[in-house]
Amino acid sequence: MYNLARSLLFKFDPEVSHELSLDVLGASSRLGLTSLYAHDEAATPVNVMGIDFPNAVGLAAGLDKNADAFEALGALGFGFVEVGTVTPKGQSGNPKPRLFRLPEHEAIINRMGFNNKGVDHMVARIRKHNYKGVLGVNIGKNLATSVEGAAADYLACLEQVIPYADYITANISSPNTPGLRSLQFGDSLAELIAPLVEAKQRYADEHGRRVPLAVKIAPDMSDDEIKMVADTLVDQKIDAIIATNTTLSRTAVIGHEHANEAGGLSGAPVRDASTHVVRVLCDHLQNELPVIGVGGILSGADAVEKMQAGAKLVQIYSGFIYRGPELVHESITATDGYIRENHLGK
Repeated sequence: MYNLARSLLFKFDPEVSHELSLDVLGASSRLGLTSLYAHDEAATPVNVMGIDFPNAVGLAAGLDKNADAFEALGALGFGFVEVGTVTPKGQSGNPKPRLFRLPEHEAIINRMGFNNKGVDHMVARIRKHNYKGVLGVNIGKNLATSVEGAAADYLACLEQVIPYADYITANISSPNTPGLRSLQFGDSLAELIAPLVEAKQRYADEHGRRVPLAVKIAPDMSDDEIKMVADTLVDQKIDAIIATNTTLSRTAVIGHEHANEAGGLSGAPVRDASTHVVRVLCDHLQNELPVIGVGGILSGADAVEKMQAGAKLVQIYSGFIYRGPELVHESITATDGYIRENHLGK
């Protein structure tokens, strides 16, 4: 059924298809129809960041930016769903067109620019649902906020979503907000993360509920830069690293009509770079921090490859666009087999 739906959706502009799909999923949730496609894949639970995940396969941030369809997406079998990126104030993002399919490469280029309806809208959406799954919230800064003032935006988002999130991710690696990736390094990273860690600890002390904080990093770094970022995040007592975001590299898609479009490239072309970052992180960290692997997962074997590199959990996004729920089930089965063989489950 998904192949038929995809053939129809791919006839429309990519962003129109995206919005239409979310509208249909959101409507199915509101009408109580998720049982028609709900899939509860039997799998070995895994504990990461102190959270019990029913399986190791999650949906990456970016697909459901406003938490409009997370309940329906969760019903597809994901072990966790990450919504966002959300910013303190709603913003329209970059001018259209800003989303491009590269089907020959099983890839997508986007320069969305953190388009979202703002954190108040997201919180209102989450509060309307009694969602039983694991929900992550991905936070960022508004375009109008300077890089120097970014910490205040991240803190504002964290303080509003923390009562409703199972974990929070600071997105400091999108290539579509000018200057954002500079926050990944040195004093800038420490100065951004420190107040977030303090705020989550304060919340835990006041409410008796611990909400882990992850940081999402880019694939376009040298090995030395990856290790430097890892060391800073360990020092700042971050709970996990998500590796990776989209890439600025176009090496794998040279010659394609959209190859020169600005933005981040995701899907199959980022697979190897993402897995390399996961491996470098895990070899360097030696289990000091868990790593969540994301980037280029289009098969169960790709998901297992991330875990072989050291990832404790995986997330999919572009692969879900190309393969739909079949990829979710295939990845759960494959990663569950790996977890069982290596005695990595809860």
